[in-house]
Amino acid sequence: MSEKKKVLYLDCGMGAAGDMLGAALYELLDDHDRKKYIEEINSAGIEGVTVEAHPDTKAGIAGTHMSVKIDGVEEGDHDHHDHHHEHHHDHHHDHDHDHGFEDDHDHEHHHDHDHDHGFEDDHHHDHDHHHHHHASLKDVHDMIEATSFSANVKADACAVYDLIAAAESRAHGKEVSEIHFHEVGMKDAVIDVLGACRLIEMISPDEIIASPIRTGFGDVKCAHGIVPVPAPATAYLLEGIPAYAGDIRGEMCTPTGAAILKHFAAKYCEMPAMITEAVGYGCGKKEFERANCVRAMIGTVSDSMANESGISNPNDQSEKKASSTGVVELSTNIDDMTGEALGFAAESMREEGALDVYFTPVYMKKNRPGYILTVLCRSEDEEKMSGLFFKHTSTWGIRRRDVERRYMDTRIEKRDTEFGPVRFKVGEGYGITKSKPEYEDIARIAAEKSLSVREVIERLN
Repeated sequence: MSEKKKVLYLDCGMGAAGDMLGAALYELLDDHDRKKYIEEINSAGIEGVTVEAHPDTKAGIAGTHMSVKIDGVEEGDHDHHDHHHEHHHDHHHDHDHDHGFEDDHDHEHHHDHDHDHGFEDDHHHDHDHHHHHHASLKDVHDMIEATSFSANVKADACAVYDLIAAAESRAHGKEVSEIHFHEVGMKDAVIDVLGACRLIEMISPDEIIASPIRTGFGDVKCAHGIVPVPAPATAYLLEGIPAYAGDIRGEMCTPTGAAILKHFAAKYCEMPAMITEAVGYGCGKKEFERANCVRAMIGTVSDSMANESGISNPNDQSEKKASSTGVVELSTNIDDMTGEALGFAAESMREEGALDVYFTPVYMKKNRPGYILTVLCRSEDEEKMSGLFFKHTSTWGIRRRDVERRYMDTRIEKRDTEFGPVRFKVGEGYGITKSKPEYEDIARIAAEKSLSVREVIERLN
C-alpha cells in the first residue's frame, strides 16, 4: 500500500522575508487556528509587541500582510532616510525588520534602494525617535526562552538566530560573541522567527521543500561603501541553496527569510507532484509588476509520486546511487603570501561560488615552505575563478584539469533527542546511509548545557 506524507512547499519566486513567510503559512490555517495563532503570539510575553493579520492584494492576488507593531508603531509608518543610529552592518537597510543586527560604530545610512537587507522585506522604519539598546545573541536566546511557546518552537527559533549570527559574524569579520542587535529591530525579527516556527509546528508537515530563491540584483549603498545584492550575510546563508538573481533590481531575500528556509527546508526544487490541500499568499508592501508574495502550499505525496518527482523518501529502503557531475579543478603553488592574504583569497573564491577551496602544504624550490591552492568549480565558473586566482594571489600561472565529482544525495532531518529537536545531515549513495548532527545545533547545545562539543556528539550518537 502506497504511504503518503504531508509536504509543505514554499514558492520563493519573489524572494523570502520573515513576515512574508509567516503570512503565507498563516493563510494555510483554518479560521479557528488563525484566531488561536494571533492570540498566542500576542500573549507570548514579548513586551510592547502587537501582531495583526490584514487582508492584502498584490497584482490582483489576494493574500495576507502581517503587521508587527512595536509600542504601537509599525515599521513602514515613517519615512526612514538619513537617520542616525548604531548599526552592526557594514551595509544598510530599507526594511529594518529582519534580525536587527547592530554595529559598534555610529554611522549614517542613506537609503535609496528598493529592498532592505538586514531586516524585513518591504518595511521602512524611522528610528530617530527610538533610544537604542543593544542585545547579544544570548539576550535574544533569553527573550525567546522566556516566551510561552513550546520547547520545539523555542529550539527552532534559537537555531534560526544562530544561523543569522554566524552569517553576520563571517560577513563582518567579528566573533559571534561580538554580534549585537538593536532592541527595536530585534523584537520585530524575533516575532517573525517565532511566528514562522510556531506556524510550522501548527501545520506539522512531514517534509518542507522550497523553490530556488530569487535574490534580486544590484548594489546596496551604505555609509562605508557599496555591497552587492544579495547582501553579504544573506549570501553566506544561501550557501548550498539554489538561488538566482532574476530580473528585478533590489533585494528580494533578507537574512531572516534565508535563515528560516535554511533551517527548515529539506531540499530545494520546483514544485513536486503533490495533491494540494491549501494555498497561502504572504504579501510584502512593495508593488512590482509581479505579485510580491511568498506562496505556501500544503499537500500530500505518495511513495509513487515521490519517486516520479524526485522527492526524498525516508521509507524507501532500495539501494540508491550517489550523484556525480563534471567539475574543473584549478590549482597553483604559492610561497610568497601571508596567511591572511591566502585566507582572503580562498574566502573570495567561496563567495563567488567555488564548490571547494583548500590548501596543501608543500616544500618548493630552495626548500621554501609553501602551499598548493586548489579550487573546484563548475565549468561555467572556470573563467571567473581563474580571474580570482590572478587578482587575489601572487601566482603567474595556474593548472586546470577536468575531474568528476561524486557525492552522496543529502537531506536534513530533524530528530527528537534528549536535548530537544536536532537537525541531522543524512547522506545516501551506493547502498550506504550515514548521518551526522549539524554543527550549529551541536554548538548551541554545548553552550546552553555547558558541555563540550565532543560530549554533545557522543550523547547524540
